[in-house]
Amino acid sequence: MAHVTETPHPTPGPGLTHVRADGSAHMVDVSAKPESTREATAQAVLNTTREVIALLAEGGLPKGDALAVARVAGIMAAKKTPELIPLCHPLPIAKVTVDFELGAAAVTVFATVKTRGVTGVEMEALTAASVAALAVYDMVKAVDKHAVITDVRVLAKSGGKSGDWNVRGGGGA
Repeated sequence: MAHVTETPHPTPGPGLTHVRADGSAHMVDVSAKPESTREATAQAVLNTTREVIALLAEGGLPKGDALAVARVAGIMAAKKTPELIPLCHPLPIAKVTVDFELGAAAVTVFATVKTRGVTGVEMEALTAASVAALAVYDMVKAVDKHAVITDVRVLAKSGGKSGDWNVRGGGGA
């Protein structure tokens, strides 16, 4: 077995809040930040076939109602984010919504998470969208082994010092 040694990393720039001056990771101290209402929306896209989309729309998959299962999975995932992503702060999540848009050969998952706290909920929204897409994948893999999850990204955020942002061009999330 090869021995691995850590090599020193250059001092990070001012934008890397989860990295200390020596290059090691740490949980950011948010204790001095003011509380505000924060919200984020993320998406994930599951590319599949027209036949699978029809089965999803009818609730005709062998494993049952995939979208209902995926919605609950996404909500649960948002609440578990700090257990999955090591440097995320536990947050008092006030609301999680998971919705689906069925396209011709894709399912787009939209997850919105809201809190009143001192740090944002982008990671919770990304986790909810990702896990909901994974749950849909699990439900459709028996009929489409080639389904692919893509385009996991934050679409919008609001609240906090950096203000509102959305993919359509900045402010107004």
